[in-house]
Amino acid sequence: MLDWYKIENIDRIDSPALVIYPDRVRENIDLAIKIAGGCEKLRPHIKTNKMSEVCLMMQKAGITKYKCATIAEAEMLAIINAPDILLAYQPVGPKILRFLNLIKAYPDTTFSCLIDNEVNARTISNLCKERNISLNIYIDLNIGMNRTGVQPENAVALAKTILESPCLKINGLHGYDGHIHDENINNRQKEADKSFALTEKVYKEISLLTKHPLTMIMGGTPTFPTHIHRDNCECSPGTFVFWDWGYKHMLHDLPFHYAALVISRVISIIDKHHVCIDLGHKSIAAENPLPRVHFLNAPEAEPIAQSEEHLVLKISDSNQYEIGRVLYGVPVHICPTVALYEKAYCINDHKQTDEWKVIARNRFINY
Repeated sequence: MLDWYKIENIDRIDSPALVIYPDRVRENIDLAIKIAGGCEKLRPHIKTNKMSEVCLMMQKAGITKYKCATIAEAEMLAIINAPDILLAYQPVGPKILRFLNLIKAYPDTTFSCLIDNEVNARTISNLCKERNISLNIYIDLNIGMNRTGVQPENAVALAKTILESPCLKINGLHGYDGHIHDENINNRQKEADKSFALTEKVYKEISLLTKHPLTMIMGGTPTFPTHIHRDNCECSPGTFVFWDWGYKHMLHDLPFHYAALVISRVISIIDKHHVCIDLGHKSIAAENPLPRVHFLNAPEAEPIAQSEEHLVLKISDSNQYEIGRVLYGVPVHICPTVALYEKAYCINDHKQTDEWKVIARNRFINY
């Protein structure tokens, strides 16, 4: 019996390539819903997959709320009629008008975005007023990531500025705690509790100023299981749909399966202990140190040098690695790896049957 990942008609696929296993994607979606106790508290981040087909699979499973990082990702979701889209990125400069034009183009979709400062709040408000748009926003809090977000002690002042605008409505708070990635779930829970306490304090203060209930959108994949039990809280895992080596070996409490791989081929035999394959920087996320990929059918292969189109592997015996041999690799980080490919090949019953465009890897679709 073939290993789950092997492709019978692999000769149809040039390498390097991204391959997707839809049945395993469905299993991961179902697992996320099970962990969350239903779809209501889920707002998956689609930055990992960037594909209409994967998002449609989530919609079919009952997920209606989504989070994204780019205008193109938001547009991709709007095209497939996603009901509720959060641009989890504060739009500035030309991005503001792009976002407002997208809102105009898809009136049946509810859009929202992040704001973390008063100057940008006024700029966005003025542009909304000119275009007769009412915009839902989430106040972005810096709860330890130190990347974006207003400091919690300044959040109430920002909320008051936003409430002065008739065009902006505060839907809630956004707290991304991506700095928390302890392997031990108990330690992760303790750190997540600290981040949530900061968010909840601001939540209670701002709730006194608004006339409608607010929502807290918390975390990403590592803290997904730490926040899912909280009231008035939505969680935004993203990597779960495909999973990767990094999270598989860090987050032992999460039961997701590999559902996306990169395939490559041996292109040169260097000597008895080294071969070269066609998996360079342009084909695998290169922000981590080597190894950036691990091979399911060559676990002993050790990546030792990489350039734009080449990856050198140290192995025990090159006689086992004939020219053209196919290697099935699990990326350490799948999210930026997906963005390197224009399309993915779908594998069903060990055969390549379809192709999916990684449409939201583009910075622009129409808007």
